[in-house]
Amino acid sequence: MFKIKVLRREDIESILDIRSVIQGVEEAYVSKARNEADVFPMIFHEFDSGKADMDIKAGHLKGANLYGFKQVSWFGENPEKGLPALLGSMMLFEGDTGRPLGLLDASYITSIRTGAAGAIGIKYLARKNSKNLLMIGTGNQAIYQLAATLSVLSEIKTVSVYNPRSPEKAEKFVETVKDTLNNDFLAKFDENREAYQEIKKRYDVEFQAVDNIEKATNKADVIITATPSKKPMIQKEWIKKGVHINCIGSDMEGKQEIDEEIFGIARVFVDDINQSIRVGETETAIKKEVIRREDIIGEIGNLIEGKISGRLTDEDVTIFDTSGLAIQDLITAKYALDLAEKKGLGAEVEI
Repeated sequence: MFKIKVLRREDIESILDIRSVIQGVEEAYVSKARNEADVFPMIFHEFDSGKADMDIKAGHLKGANLYGFKQVSWFGENPEKGLPALLGSMMLFEGDTGRPLGLLDASYITSIRTGAAGAIGIKYLARKNSKNLLMIGTGNQAIYQLAATLSVLSEIKTVSVYNPRSPEKAEKFVETVKDTLNNDFLAKFDENREAYQEIKKRYDVEFQAVDNIEKATNKADVIITATPSKKPMIQKEWIKKGVHINCIGSDMEGKQEIDEEIFGIARVFVDDINQSIRVGETETAIKKEVIRREDIIGEIGNLIEGKISGRLTDEDVTIFDTSGLAIQDLITAKYALDLAEKKGLGAEVEI
């Protein structure tokens, strides 16, 4: 009765570039700020604590006449079995009819839109002259965070990489990171020589593995945490004035990557207040009464819209807590569907 487009990961990976995804996710945030988007309550289940979990996120983008849902699972031991750790799929539907539009692999969409979300927090909150970036975590998300962040910050000179469990993994990550950035992200800008040259320059920074997290934190202008940690890795007394912190890994109840006391001295921004309080990095700070709900400055979409103020001085400590929203996936998936249609990619299936 209906024909829908089916897109494999390989199709999606070949057409999505990081800057376009950043633009799309930013548009989704603005739609939410304008009350033109709905985010439905997330469903989460942990199969094996710290080793395997799944979640279902759904939402509605009214302006784009689109709604849908995404199911993603993470099985940390999958790579040892020759399988990807992150697996998922998503369905898109036409907003005014309910007509199914597409079935897409969700793994790459999730990875790249999360990188884009992090970059947006940094774009609007980090100091423009930030030179030292600290990446905590070397798992699946690390490369996407770096690819996106370096595309929006022009003054970064050094990227320190820390793995809380294995210094060897940090060293291995650093050995291959430039090749991965150039081959998997930069190559997609070949047709746009101006963008290619600009991003190539930004990716050409010094990467170094570090094993002393306190010293690395002391120097960092921007910190990104992307781990499944359930205990803080960064202490309040380690950070310097003016630092911006992106909290990416906390996306379920009980996860925590930074000392909750940092929230007490920071200007705090989130992607969705209700979700961040429930399952984001902000959860612990609220539960331990370091801050109250009303102490959160606001959602990133309102900051982009100019409805709230971001960084006030170069000495402000800022936090962006993003636990991930379905509207980020929807807008990225729709963009992928539109590009695939133009390029003749994917398969049409009648259901």
